[in-house]
Amino acid sequence: MQPEPFTRLEARTLVVRQSNIDTDQIIPARFLTTTTREGLGKSAFYDWRYTEDDQPKNASPFPVAGAGDRQVLVAGANFGCGSSREHAPWALLDYGFRAVISSDIADIFKSNALKNGLLPVEVDQRTHAALLERPGIRIVIDLESCTLETEDDIRAQFTVEPFARRCLLDGVDPLGHIVAHEEAIAAYEAAAA
Repeated sequence: MQPEPFTRLEARTLVVRQSNIDTDQIIPARFLTTTTREGLGKSAFYDWRYTEDDQPKNASPFPVAGAGDRQVLVAGANFGCGSSREHAPWALLDYGFRAVISSDIADIFKSNALKNGLLPVEVDQRTHAALLERPGIRIVIDLESCTLETEDDIRAQFTVEPFARRCLLDGVDPLGHIVAHEEAIAAYEAAAA
């Protein structure tokens, strides 16, 4: 399944202030029994959302039904640390998130997110602190200009590795990008032979 093109996202935020959220919290290891992405959203943050007998927790910041219009997760520092499981961005996407914002996102998680259509956005400490204080705020993330802004006074720039940015804008993963240039590759190989 190819990711959807990501050019501009307007959504509300869901804020989780906790730092050091690791991939086992994002999707517990017991749910890593599949190699497909579909259906993993029900397991996203499972131990935060459900009791041991699979009943919804009232105090969970995550709605049982999914992200809804809160498609931007704002999390504490060092988000996505821990193991390199690709299931973590799959679960977040299937749950309904399109972007994650933090002051610091673990490198392996960031790489996996970008390859799968989830936009990891790292912002400066001041912007991060302001977003953490405003849960549910409407935010616009523009990947063309690499900017984010809220309905009030928050505005920030962010960076995305250029190839990953191109893939997100085009709605392809890295392999899809290569396949899209199959004719040009074949022509080059024929000319070089």
